[in-house]
Amino acid sequence: MLKQVCAGLLAVFAFSAAPAAAPTGPSRSFEARDLFSLEAAADPEISPDGSRIAYVRRSGDIMTDRMRPTIWIVDTRTGEQAPLVAGPGAHSQPRWSPDGRRLAYISTGEGGGAQLFVKWLETGQSVRITGLPTTPEDVAWSPDGRQIAYVMHVPGEALRLGSLPDRPEGAQWAPPLEVHSAVTYRTDEEGYLKPGFSHIFLVPADGGPPRQLSFGAVNDNGPLSWTPDGRTIVFSANRNADWERNPVNSEVYALDVASGTIAALTTRQGPDAEPKVSPDGRLIAFTGFDDRQLGYQNALLYVMDRDGKNRRTLTGSLDRSVSSPVWAADGRAIFVNYDDHGVRKVARVGLDGTIRTVAENLAGAGLDRPYTGGSFTVARDGSVAAAVGAWNRPPDVALARAGATRLLTHLNADLLDNKALGSVRKIAVTAFDQRPIDAWLTLPPGWREGQRVPLILEIHGGPFSAYGPWFSTDNQLYAAAGFAVLSTNPRGSTSYGEDFANQIHHAYPGRDYDDLMAAVDAAIAQGFADPNRLFVTGGSGGGVLTAWIVGKTDRFKAAAAQKPVIDWASFALTSDAPGFFSRYWFGKYPWEDPQAYWARSPLSLVGNVKTPTLVVVGSEDYRTPVSEAEQYYTALQIRGVPTALVKVPGASHGGIAARPSQAGAKAGAIVAWFRKYENGLPAAGPMAGIPGN
Repeated sequence: MLKQVCAGLLAVFAFSAAPAAAPTGPSRSFEARDLFSLEAAADPEISPDGSRIAYVRRSGDIMTDRMRPTIWIVDTRTGEQAPLVAGPGAHSQPRWSPDGRRLAYISTGEGGGAQLFVKWLETGQSVRITGLPTTPEDVAWSPDGRQIAYVMHVPGEALRLGSLPDRPEGAQWAPPLEVHSAVTYRTDEEGYLKPGFSHIFLVPADGGPPRQLSFGAVNDNGPLSWTPDGRTIVFSANRNADWERNPVNSEVYALDVASGTIAALTTRQGPDAEPKVSPDGRLIAFTGFDDRQLGYQNALLYVMDRDGKNRRTLTGSLDRSVSSPVWAADGRAIFVNYDDHGVRKVARVGLDGTIRTVAENLAGAGLDRPYTGGSFTVARDGSVAAAVGAWNRPPDVALARAGATRLLTHLNADLLDNKALGSVRKIAVTAFDQRPIDAWLTLPPGWREGQRVPLILEIHGGPFSAYGPWFSTDNQLYAAAGFAVLSTNPRGSTSYGEDFANQIHHAYPGRDYDDLMAAVDAAIAQGFADPNRLFVTGGSGGGVLTAWIVGKTDRFKAAAAQKPVIDWASFALTSDAPGFFSRYWFGKYPWEDPQAYWARSPLSLVGNVKTPTLVVVGSEDYRTPVSEAEQYYTALQIRGVPTALVKVPGASHGGIAARPSQAGAKAGAIVAWFRKYENGLPAAGPMAGIPGN
C-alpha cells in the first residue's frame, strides 16, 4: 500500500519536482524562479520635514531562500534613493527622531538577536543602543529626542512540577519536560511561547542601560505615544483580571515615566487600541468599538480628553473599519487608513467628523495572494508616504502631496516590464439576493476576447478580509500555466461595511458559498471560463470553503484545500486563539452546542466528496493546526477519493509562502494536481480512488 501511495505522489508532483531544462534565453513567462527576483516596499517612514522617506526594501535572496529586509532612503523631491542599512542581517522598523537628524531601527546586523540601533544621518554612523535578550519592538522617540521607548518580552519562569535527582557529570539525559499553564501557549507567529510577558522600557537615545517602566503578569503592547511634555507614555493593553479568557477587551492606559504609575483611560467592554496623543497634548485619538460579540465589527476612530473624559466618535458615518491613526501637525485632523471595495485608502478625518481621501491603492508586502494591505506615515506639512501597488506591480514607495500622488520607486520595473503577465479585470457578479459581489479575473497572458480557458476559483481566507486588484504571485503563476484565476469577495468579506461582513455571523460557511458559485457562473456566462474545466483552491478560510464546496457540488474537476479547518470543534480547542473563536464565531463552546459545530464543519460533508482534492498545510501551522489537514486527508483516503497531503516544511500558517522556493513549489504542486485531473479522472491506478490505496 505504501509503495502505491509513493508512486502516486511521484506522478502527481512530476510537474513541479522535475528539474527544469536549462533556459536558452530570457523567458517572457512569469516563473517560479522569478520569485527570487521580486522586491517590495514596506513600512515607509517620512521624515518630519517631508524631504526624505526611509523604507524597508524586501528583496528575494536566492542563496538564503528568504526575502531579506534592508532599509533604504529616498529623496521626495528628486526620487533618488540609496541604501541606508543594507549589510548582513535583517533590518527593519525605521523611525525618525523628532528633529529628523537620526533614525532608530532594529537590526540583527551584528549577529545574535535583534537590537536597537540609531543612525546619525549627517555622519552616516550607526551605534548599537541596546544589548537585549529578546527583540525590541514598537520603537517611539521621546519628544526631546533624548530617549527611546520600546516594548520587549521579559522572560519568566514556567510552572514547575516535581523534581529529578542530580544528573551525573557527563550523563546524556533527555531534555527537561515542557510545562505550559497559559490559556494561549503557542501562536502561529512565535510558536510555543516562552514564559514571561511583554513590557515597556526606556533607553537613552545615545546608549546606556535600559529602564523597565511597566510590570505585572500581563502583556503591555504598542504602539507607544508620548505626551508633548515627555512625562507620559500612552499605550494599549488588556490588563483585566480575565485577560486570557476575554482577549477582546483592551484599554488605553497612561504610564507616568517618572513613577511608573499606570492609569486606565478607558473602561468599556471592547478593544481600545492604537492611542495617539495630539500635538498640543490635549486629546488622545484611538480606535476600537463597543463589543457586541459579533463575528465582525468596524473599528471606529475616537477622540477623548487626555484624562479619558468626553469620548466621541469621528467615523461613525463611514461604515468601514479604520486603523493606524496619525495626528495632523496642526491638531485639527487625524489621518487613518481603511479598506473600501478591496482598495486600501488613507483619509484625513477632521475633528468635526469630515472625511477626505488623500491617498489610495495601498498594498502590502505579502505577495502570494491579492489581499488588501499597506501602511502610511505623515509629515508635518501633511505629505503622506505610502506603500502603493497595482495588479502588475508589488508595492512601491509613493508620495501623496497637494492632491497628487507620485511613485518614487520602481523596484520591479527591470523584471516585470519584460514579463508577459496575466492582466486583471473586474467582472460583474450578482448574488441570489441581488447584492453586487466584487470579483476580479486574472487572465492568462495572450488571452483573446471570446477565448474560454480553464478557471481556478481562488478563495481568500479570514474569512473577514478582502481581495483586490493587486499583484499576486500565486495568481500570476496559475495564469502563466494557462488558467484564469477568479478572486472574489463573497459576503463576509471586509471593506463593504459591517452588515455585509456579518451576513456570515454564526453562519460560516453559509451563503458565501452561493456568492462564490455566482461568481463562477458569471465568469462562464461572460465568455471567459470553460465550464468543463473548473478548479477550486483557497487558504485558511478559503481552505474551509474549498472543502465545503467539494462537499456540496461535483462541478469542479479538482480541488486544493490549503491550511483548512475541517472540524470546528477540534479547531476551536487547538488553534492559537482559544479565547476568541468559540465566543465570537459560534457563541457557545463545543461542549455546549456540538451540533452547531458539526453542522458547519466540512468534515460533515466528506461523505459526499467525489472531487480529487489535494490537501496542503505548513508543518508548523498553529492557526489552523496540521491535525485539521491530516483529518481531511485521512477521511478522503478512507473513502477512496483521490487525494494527496502536501506539507510545507517549517512553515507556519502566515508563513506558508514566506520562502520563495516553497511559494513556487506549492503553486507548482497545485497546478500539477489540476493538470492531472483536467480531463476527468484517469484510469484506475494509484491515487485513482481504489479503496485501500
